[in-house]
Amino acid sequence: MSNIRWRLYGLLLIVVTLTFIDRFNMNVAAKHIQQEFALSDIEIGSLLSAFVLGYAVFQVPGGWIGDRLGPRLVLTGAILWWSLFTAFTALGYSVASFWIIRFLIGVGESPALPCTNKMIGRWMAVSERARGSSLFLVAVGTGGAFTPPLIAWCMTTWGWRVSFLACGALGLAVAALWHWQSTEHPNQHPGVNAEELTHIQAFRTPVANPGPFPWRRLFASTSIPALIVANFLLGYVTYIFYTWFFLYLVNIRKLPVMAGSYWSTVPFLAILIGAPIGGYLSDRMVRQLGQPWGRRVPVVIAAFASCALFFTGSRLENPYHAIGLLAFAAGCNSIAAVSSWTLPNDLSDRYAATLAGVLNTSTNLGGALSPLLTPYIANRYSWVAALDVAAAFMIFVGLLWMLVHPERRID
Repeated sequence: MSNIRWRLYGLLLIVVTLTFIDRFNMNVAAKHIQQEFALSDIEIGSLLSAFVLGYAVFQVPGGWIGDRLGPRLVLTGAILWWSLFTAFTALGYSVASFWIIRFLIGVGESPALPCTNKMIGRWMAVSERARGSSLFLVAVGTGGAFTPPLIAWCMTTWGWRVSFLACGALGLAVAALWHWQSTEHPNQHPGVNAEELTHIQAFRTPVANPGPFPWRRLFASTSIPALIVANFLLGYVTYIFYTWFFLYLVNIRKLPVMAGSYWSTVPFLAILIGAPIGGYLSDRMVRQLGQPWGRRVPVVIAAFASCALFFTGSRLENPYHAIGLLAFAAGCNSIAAVSSWTLPNDLSDRYAATLAGVLNTSTNLGGALSPLLTPYIANRYSWVAALDVAAAFMIFVGLLWMLVHPERRID
């Protein structure tokens, strides 16, 4: 049997990793931009939130366009869009200009994960869905692990503006690679043989062209409302690592900038390890327990473990011990998030990209709140209190998943 589906997985991994590189580069640059333009923590938080706001608001339109025009085509255009505005970041000269550019990068990236999720649904066998969905978190780990030291080195050597120009050029290369090496459907790829095509298409029902999105049916059960709230909370917690963790290590734990850039990668290494483990466990638990418990059990265990790790790690005086426990919390979050990304394809073949957009909108609205509320709580109370909020949210994520029913499809 040919294995072109895993080659496409590799291409998607490159694409999604690029989205996180272009998301994380501002986190490292924030220290330099803050000093050069004399910005407050709240102003820096607003710049970090600008990306997330544009990204969240356009998730559903981006997924809808992917369902209508095809995820491969839309993904190509999206890469070109956000790469162009990433390069434009080098031209920023004020809070307003940076805010607009970061917002437009978020708009450009908004179709990326919904379209990627639909490609996974098309290309991966039903029994491989969670492993395929672990792609998103593997990309988080890869982008988060390598971006801070590379960007910090580039900024130290050539300045922060050059780093954004380099990221923009990288995006053009990735867009070309993706467009020339991928196809919309497995049966269109010359390398996919009959055995692999049969494997991919097993246990599927024929998919008609998407009609109007069934909003009423979507909210008739507890699954989607529970997932929307759970994803909002999970997004809030996850974006602490995306946005403030580097500055937390430098400003609060008093690590040097280069040391902070290296140690800030540890949670993403944990995500890199945790995501495929979570995908494997989720698929295996579904085979053993069936739905809904096969998807639920890994999420509930991981969410409760994350809560305990946040609560304990924030209180450790040794910064390196604290980093270790907080990194494990990030890894547990990735195990929970894998099942969340699997749900759109569990619930629907026809509307998978739109549904992924709905859920990722919620995730990123939580993410948009996180860069603003986290420093507010930390400044008013303490960083321990800010991380306690994250711990409490993870408890609610686990409880809400008890209301999720992946077996109740909306097609």
